[in-house]
Amino acid sequence: NYPDKTLCGAGIVFKLIQGFIKKYGEYFKVKNGAEKWMLDKAGLATLSDMVPLVAENRILAHFGLKVLRKSPRPGLQKLLAKMNIDQRYLSEDDISFMVAPRLNAASRMDNPMRAFELLSTENETEAGLLADHLSKINDERKTIVTGIMREANKKLEKHEHQEVIVIGNTSWRVGILGLVAGKISDQYQKPVFVWGKDENDCIKGSCRSDGSVSVVELMTETRESFIDFGGHELAGGFTVQNEKIHFLEEALSASFIKIQKGQSLKNAERTVLGKKADFIGNLSIVNKKNWKEIEKMSPFGLANPKPVFLFENVKIENVKKFGKNGSGEHLEIIFSDATEHKTKAISFFSNHDSFKVPLAENEKVDLLATFDLSRFRGREELRLRIVDII
Repeated sequence: NYPDKTLCGAGIVFKLIQGFIKKYGEYFKVKNGAEKWMLDKAGLATLSDMVPLVAENRILAHFGLKVLRKSPRPGLQKLLAKMNIDQRYLSEDDISFMVAPRLNAASRMDNPMRAFELLSTENETEAGLLADHLSKINDERKTIVTGIMREANKKLEKHEHQEVIVIGNTSWRVGILGLVAGKISDQYQKPVFVWGKDENDCIKGSCRSDGSVSVVELMTETRESFIDFGGHELAGGFTVQNEKIHFLEEALSASFIKIQKGQSLKNAERTVLGKKADFIGNLSIVNKKNWKEIEKMSPFGLANPKPVFLFENVKIENVKKFGKNGSGEHLEIIFSDATEHKTKAISFFSNHDSFKVPLAENEKVDLLATFDLSRFRGREELRLRIVDII
């Protein structure tokens, strides 16, 4: 499903640089292998852009992380310090969930040059100011997304759902709609198209797939509704003709049905990410030895997901909320099993209503989770990251 040459833009540029140095390096007095120190940016982009971590992408991500952990870039160091991330142990999760959102906040909320300036500056003072600025506008971005999600959920409560969800508002900020589309797609397990209006009064938006169909194939099949579009299998962007926006959901849903009918039975075998366990065990397997074995398969990401473990009939011992400045936006749950082993598990941006079963103490549940090693504030802690509770 994932072609070997699906490189992100920075990956392609890195290959161009490799070819250039190979051919002209001697002429320009560039030392052989000098490009390896540029792998920090190539690796950062590969992990942030969510391209499949197979073939050459996997190599770029793997060695990119090695360089990132030693990178002398002041901007990167200041940003990591602000987030209490130890650069020596920087992981793909840190990139995906912490670093990338702050870099992306530049284009979503301000000017993309701010992210470039952060990664390229050699001035410590400027680096610190830029790291502070990106963190600040990323917090503003979170507030705006929360507001849009609240409005979207109200609309969707009254919405007669078709195969594809299309939702929008002319006041919604175009730069953050991809985040909204992703959240709605996760919630409803459907392809989602979210639109707003840009400064030129054009209807633009972002789309995300739940994995059931390629959004690019979906838009290609419905091309008469769009002025332009692009992306890859799971995510894309689009511009819609103003008079056709109100008919877009119906048109995309018709295309979805057409595509599904034309696909082979292999789609029936697909499992939504995180709903299938790779291993079944008890809580005694949650230990450093097993974590080290799992870590050998990293970096994890699209097309190379973390192994999901099923822990059956475990008991909820304790549930508590935690978060920045006492926000309580995350959950920490202590589980125990029949072998009397106890393990801490966390779920980010979740609450007591995020799962289909009640999160009550002494309740017996089945837990789907991945291994997670936290090094927050220099303290190493092995725990589980919750995929689902059923």
